[in-house]
Amino acid sequence: MRRTILVAACSALALGLTVSGCSGSGDTASSGGSSCDGKIDGKRTISAFYHAGGVEKKTFLKVVKDFNKSQDQVTVKVQSVPEGTYNDSVQAASASDKLPDVLDFDGPNLYNYAWNGDLIPLDECLKSSTRKDLLPSIVQQGTYDKKLYGVGAFDSGIVLYAYKSVLKKAGIRIPKGVDDAWTAEEFTGILGKLKKAGYDRPLDPHMWFGRQGEWFSYAFSPIVQSAGGDLIDRDGYKTASGTLDKPEVVKAMKTFQSWFKKGYVNTEAQDDSPFLKKKSPISWHGMWAYKNGNKKAAGDDLAVLPLPDFGTGSKTGMGSWQFGITRKAEDPDAAAAFLEYLLTKKSLLSMYGAVGAPPATKQALKATDIYGPGDPMSLVTDSLNKSPKVAVPRPQTPAYPAITQAFSQAIDDISLGKDVSRTLKKAVDTINKDIEDNDGYPTQ
Repeated sequence: MRRTILVAACSALALGLTVSGCSGSGDTASSGGSSCDGKIDGKRTISAFYHAGGVEKKTFLKVVKDFNKSQDQVTVKVQSVPEGTYNDSVQAASASDKLPDVLDFDGPNLYNYAWNGDLIPLDECLKSSTRKDLLPSIVQQGTYDKKLYGVGAFDSGIVLYAYKSVLKKAGIRIPKGVDDAWTAEEFTGILGKLKKAGYDRPLDPHMWFGRQGEWFSYAFSPIVQSAGGDLIDRDGYKTASGTLDKPEVVKAMKTFQSWFKKGYVNTEAQDDSPFLKKKSPISWHGMWAYKNGNKKAAGDDLAVLPLPDFGTGSKTGMGSWQFGITRKAEDPDAAAAFLEYLLTKKSLLSMYGAVGAPPATKQALKATDIYGPGDPMSLVTDSLNKSPKVAVPRPQTPAYPAITQAFSQAIDDISLGKDVSRTLKKAVDTINKDIEDNDGYPTQ
């Protein structure tokens, strides 16, 4: 039986995340409705939710239009859903049994949706050749309970951007790759050196778009993982004790906090201008910033660098929005035909042109102008190809909404000067309580 979603008790985070206790009646999760059998029964019209706006939406609708024209058996109709209330809309659709055939969702939501029985596995729906061409990170993110439930059109990554000339003038070495990353101690010293050189707030970690959404978890969980910890013990996903609050993580988070206490961090920014105007010469940002301003501002002076190494090697975030087939799809093969088209090299490169993110397949990735071998953003590609060792997927558990909310609050509190040990212990208790309240999120 499908788990009941308590819509009235749920509030959505800014990036469409469910919160703790939003689903889970204690029943065993189903794998959704029907499954793929390799053939489309007659002509079909399928529905799809889509979250984005602007150029991304325009490009996606062009892909849909091209698919509809490419054959006469399946027609896709898209319903736009505002990103800010997207997860509320999905929860309401699930509760009223009105899910679309194809659902797009922020990657971390997959595990809760799959656990709740809203999605069906894609292992038998997508061609073997398509699945083999997917980036390892796409497969990592889309897998729950050893089954593939979602595929993205692109992936992502977090890097440091810096001005080469600023680093060279200050006598700071420039890392050549992940294996050559600055240590945490070295990075702290670099920030101090740049402050003395006249850069009042040398680091912009984009705190301004993180306090109510996924940014804090996405951008700063690599610190925890680089220190040898994690947001939860992935051996069973039953507790955060001993992973999020281990001594090495406490030490790493104290280092992170010191950047704020010493005045190294730009906490007043409301846009990307500190880096673009060279006031903060180091930016902790996503790969999308390369094409969305950084390259234009810095030109050949732009350095793309790995995140600092806090003890076990540099790590980075990964993952993005994905597509899945819901239990309401009357003919999953019709929905799968659209996903196959979306994952073609042509479609992915058109999405890449709009978003600037690394495409989801190896073939499409090689055809980009910045993510191929030796290209300026090849660091991101290398990290994704080394997932989960370097690009670490967010915890693949339906408890993730509670995890990200607790960790995001911890990051906010730590940046504001609260005691690190007590703050991490509070996050651990919150996560463990959610898991306990949901009987450990049992699978089939």
